[in-house]
Amino acid sequence: METKQTIQLRRSVKQYDPEHLMTDDEINQLLSLAMLSPTAFNIQHWRFVVVKDRELRRQIRAAAWDQAQVTDASLLIVLCADLKAWEKQPQRYWRDAAPEVLDFILPAIDRYYRGKERVQRDEAMRSCGIAAQTLMLAAKAMGYDSCPMDGFDFEQVGKLIHLPDDHVISMFVVIGKGIQEARPRPGQLGMDEVVIENTF
Repeated sequence: METKQTIQLRRSVKQYDPEHLMTDDEINQLLSLAMLSPTAFNIQHWRFVVVKDRELRRQIRAAAWDQAQVTDASLLIVLCADLKAWEKQPQRYWRDAAPEVLDFILPAIDRYYRGKERVQRDEAMRSCGIAAQTLMLAAKAMGYDSCPMDGFDFEQVGKLIHLPDDHVISMFVVIGKGIQEARPRPGQLGMDEVVIENTF
């Protein structure tokens, strides 16, 4: 499927075949593609919590307003981010770089993030959003449907997945075989309303 067509056909699907199982190879392919998503300073701070345990998925569904796609989709990914990835051995992210690049980038990472909690969180959310879109487009290209979700109790889900204190949950992404098409697009704003040239 061409990239343009994949973007046009991707929709947020709510109903899934609960009997369909994705193969480990398919799941690994999806996650491998998502891990190519860009992050500032290449810190790769997204964490993909792939929830396979059926009982845990039922508990998460209860914390997500009983939305059926949480348990019925083939794959439930709780997309999280490590807010402190920038200071956890950051040389790992640049291990193949030339020494002069490493000498420049490591202090730059520290200056950008240290003491700036809002920057750390904002960057985490941006990166997770990019990774989520990569997941959904890759899923569509593989013949699967998907849905991004933020309709859940973040604190409760954090407890259920034992979220570390220095991590945040960005969203869920569910992926599977849709059994009902998304409703027609309800109304796209015109380009003249959303595209601003130079200044507001």
